[in-house]
Amino acid sequence: MEQLNKQLEEGFLLHHHHEQRLINHREVANGDKLEPPESYNEKPYYDDEKPYSKIKLMNKLHFINTMKAEKMKNAVVSKLRIAKIRDLALQFISMLLLLCILFHWKPLRGGGGDVADSDFYKSLPPERVYESNGYLMISSNGGLNQMRSGICDMVAIARYLNVTLIVPQLDNTSFWNDQSQFADIFNVDYFIESLRDEVKILKQLPEDSKLKIAESGSLYSMAPVSWSNMSYYYNKILPRIKSFDVLHLTKSDARLANNGVPEEVQKLRCRVNYQALRFASPIEKLAKKIVRVLKRNGPFLVLHLRYEMDMLAFSGCNEGCSAEEIRELTAMRYAYPWWKVKEIDSEKVRREGLCPLTPEETAMALRALDVDPKIQIYIAAGDIYGGERRLASLREAFPRLVKKETLLPEKDLTPFRNHSNQMAALDYHVAVEADIFAPTYGGNMAKVVEGHRRFLGHRKTILLDRKAIVGLVDRYKNRDMSWDEFSTAMKEAHSDKMGQPTRRLEIAGKPKDEDYFYTNPQECLPDHHLQD
Repeated sequence: MEQLNKQLEEGFLLHHHHEQRLINHREVANGDKLEPPESYNEKPYYDDEKPYSKIKLMNKLHFINTMKAEKMKNAVVSKLRIAKIRDLALQFISMLLLLCILFHWKPLRGGGGDVADSDFYKSLPPERVYESNGYLMISSNGGLNQMRSGICDMVAIARYLNVTLIVPQLDNTSFWNDQSQFADIFNVDYFIESLRDEVKILKQLPEDSKLKIAESGSLYSMAPVSWSNMSYYYNKILPRIKSFDVLHLTKSDARLANNGVPEEVQKLRCRVNYQALRFASPIEKLAKKIVRVLKRNGPFLVLHLRYEMDMLAFSGCNEGCSAEEIRELTAMRYAYPWWKVKEIDSEKVRREGLCPLTPEETAMALRALDVDPKIQIYIAAGDIYGGERRLASLREAFPRLVKKETLLPEKDLTPFRNHSNQMAALDYHVAVEADIFAPTYGGNMAKVVEGHRRFLGHRKTILLDRKAIVGLVDRYKNRDMSWDEFSTAMKEAHSDKMGQPTRRLEIAGKPKDEDYFYTNPQECLPDHHLQD
């Protein structure tokens, strides 16, 4: 304290000396006569006053400067005390926040996620220690579920190549133009930590690797061959990683074979898909809210009704559309140069079962299969082409037709607007939890949800046979069969298409034609769930 006072006094003396120099300088330069404040009630100093008046003036100047110095000293001391109190307060607040983090909120390190399951922390697996062969970067491609399955494949590949995986980048350039990143859709911290006993995953490349790439001016990138087995990755991909240290794979969809893959690889694909890939907290919370609302009102069926404009345009299917709508759909198909097939025979592809079912065909099939007309039907899809006009027959057959937009207040969905993959994630969760799931087209969501429901105990999934359905619908409309005959034939066509245990169809040399691994992950199911 003595030292502080000494420093303050030195400062005040310096200030006083400087101030006095300014006063003297002003008097010399301008010839001004200094006037003391009126509050002192002293007479002004004039040149014709007696000399002793100058002495009085100097005394008063000394008094004024002393008072100013004292006031400044007090002000500085006061500020120092306030600063000290503020520092103590900040330290106290920081300590409180640290205690809150330690005892109340425990996110996994690294940020970007929200893992609130305390049991998870208690059972975190020990990290697998291995010498990494390099870094694997992934650019996922396609829609949500195409990227989801590709990510699962890449984790398994990274694990068995003994490399470090960088959290995959999602596709922001697809038709849907969704700019969501991995952490916007999936719980990135849970993803990383829950797999720590298998593979090391980083959110980004280490700085030294970034610097090397920047200095070289290039990043080795390639697209792996589709439907490859693990030997391809051992013999073709691993040497490149070892050579370049960092390898960037530009595609992830269907890059690992459905069959002929070691069982441990298949089981890791399942673990990633059904355990490690949790949705981000905002998506998970809202999806669970939708499920609660639906369950409160009884059983519900999720109908993945693929009847959006882009689906119809690119498939060339226009059953039930007006001439104007057909022109609009055709124009859309021609507007995208990357879609190679322009001329499509709509009737032909429909007869072959290659078109998504219309709402009318869907309504007839579900009624013929004796689905309760009082059940809630949740439509998991984007905007239905033709709107309520095309939904009229479906609504007539199943009046309790709902979708997330009708179940939730607008404010709940606002954060997810213009993010098609996040909206699809909401529907995915609801579809997995449904009493019944029925897709009208065999796209990626239909396939991945079917497999997820199998994994959870073969929950009822009506795999609508589009080729059989359109044939029966046409016969019924042409009055070639009665409703009872129509219903009987529909049930026969779907007797083995209700999500029962079954073997995955394998076709050697034709991976596109055989059953998709994620549709029926039989290696991950108990043996008694399988049947020949």
